Amino acid sequence: MKKRITGVIASVIVISLAGAVLAGDKQPQTKCPVMGGKIDKNVYTDFQGQRIYFCCPACPAKFKADPEKYMAKFARDGVLLESTQKTCPVMGREIKKDIFVDYKGRRVYFCCPACPAKFKADPEKYLKALEKEPESKKEQGSQKEQEDSQEKCGRKMKMDRKSGGCK
Repeated sequence: MKKRITGVIASVIVISLAGAVLAGDKQPQTKCPVMGGKIDKNVYTDFQGQRIYFCCPACPAKFKADPEKYMAKFARDGVLLESTQKTCPVMGREIKKDIFVDYKGRRVYFCCPACPAKFKADPEKYLKALEKEPESKKEQGSQKEQEDSQEKCGRKMKMDRKSGGCK
């Protein structure tokens, strides 16, 4: 009897661990995708329904130059970005947070159970719909400040660990 109970407990533990691995536990963003430094919640850009945070004002431009490179890194690292998405990319209706698909570093929400299949059939088409969704963009500093910061950082863009910016 004791062996049977131990076996049942062991099975439950194995099934629980397997479920967590299969679910692909995701972590919130804590590092700048460009330079790897600690994020500053005041420096961000919204991209296809996702809010991406950066360490300094120079990084959003670098991200925008090749967003897919950084989105792939988020997907590979299991990062769950903050969502800014309000409408379903397929039907244009209000989203339900319990209906979603994780696609190339993005968590895309839908209005009904029928929409994920339509999205999977042509994801790029529907991601473009998310780009048109009204977003509240905020990037710290003026365009001039961002350009000055990029010029200061130069091409190497080394991270200054003390200030959290680039040097």
